[in-house]
Amino acid sequence: MKSLILFLIIITNMTTFSQLNINYEKYELPNGLQVILHKDNSVAIVSVNIWYHVASANEKQGRTGFAHLFEHLMFEGSQNVPDGMYDKIVDGSGGQNNGSTGFDNTNYWSIVPKNYLESVLWLESDRMGFLLPGITQDRLDLQRDVVKNERRQSYENQPYGMSWMKIYDALYPSGVPYNWLPIGSQEDLTAASLEDVKEFFKLYYAPNNASIVIGGDIDIEETKLFVEKYFGSIPKGRDIIRPIPQPISLTETKRFVLEDNVQLPRLYLFWHSESMYEENDAALSILSDILSSGKNSRLYKTLVYEKQIAQDVSAFQDGNALSGNFGIIATAKQDISLSEIEKIIFEEIEKVKKDGITKYEIEKAKNSIKASFIYRLQSLGGFGSRTDQLNYYNTFFGNPGRFNDDLKRYQLVTENQVKDVTNKFIDNNKMVVLSIVPKSKLDLQAK
Repeated sequence: MKSLILFLIIITNMTTFSQLNINYEKYELPNGLQVILHKDNSVAIVSVNIWYHVASANEKQGRTGFAHLFEHLMFEGSQNVPDGMYDKIVDGSGGQNNGSTGFDNTNYWSIVPKNYLESVLWLESDRMGFLLPGITQDRLDLQRDVVKNERRQSYENQPYGMSWMKIYDALYPSGVPYNWLPIGSQEDLTAASLEDVKEFFKLYYAPNNASIVIGGDIDIEETKLFVEKYFGSIPKGRDIIRPIPQPISLTETKRFVLEDNVQLPRLYLFWHSESMYEENDAALSILSDILSSGKNSRLYKTLVYEKQIAQDVSAFQDGNALSGNFGIIATAKQDISLSEIEKIIFEEIEKVKKDGITKYEIEKAKNSIKASFIYRLQSLGGFGSRTDQLNYYNTFFGNPGRFNDDLKRYQLVTENQVKDVTNKFIDNNKMVVLSIVPKSKLDLQAK
């Protein structure tokens, strides 16, 4: 409750920039493992959050899906932890755990009562240092089939599910990171050998490619002893060559249409934008908020409320480590042409390009982003939580405490900057347009 009250006090002062004071201590083991400790005694729980700086961006064409495959294999047992033991210990404590794979990182987290901290650190260290003896051909085949089935359920057999594969394939040239999704392709998953998988693990799942955040009701000195005990003897891995950003741009508008087993047509508009934390990343996020966040946002008000031709609409800036994209997605009402939706979207965008935005709009967007940011930090563990955010900043910037710098960049955005980025990035002559329409209704596509 003490942490909740602290965050609510900060939220009440939205019009000024309030400093967030989130304590942490960072150090590094001789094997390269970066350790961040965050003490919060308000509740008798702990969060163990570990990030590996590996994901689909580290893969190669023909060898995709490995990072996500390991997200599954890491829960299937290691040298000293039998299959199912990880979940048995965490679930048996009344805790929870999960993992995720993105374009640029893979993360795992657990939230347990404080007296289970040592057990969870042992579990994490065993799968970091001793997973390979537990990866047999049978386990690889089993988890390969699980991932392939997940791909079918989440993409191939999911309404609108193939949209993201089509979009990223159109935005990024073949062989360039982000051309494929973290789930990988069915063909690459089928072709992956046991030796391929083990070599991938040896390179990327080493302590020098990981950082661990331990937060909650911890004793700092005791926790350091646990970390040394369980992680200190794991050998350092090879140096890793990181993928580097490549100049990528569209020279024309690419239009695609997919027929799907859906009732409502859906329009996807995508542009190349900027990577995380680049100069215009924050301004593009504010633009997306002004366009689609809330019932009074420009696109929602026009498409959904006034003209009533769309079921929903969203806009977002997605800045990743190597590149970024800006997207607008609108689901039309039944039998509404996506050309009509696209026309109205660009009418609203042209207003921003020509006349800019209002002071009220930008202040509302800034407050919305700040409130969302702070509300997420109320949670100690899990996706987007304090421990997760500490690890995000550390993995990509080497500084776990970038909370205030992160918030401040939004506060510094001006009305003119939002107008400028709209003119610079949102070009209807250089974009990816995807129409997903019901079967036998190709006439509803955006043309």
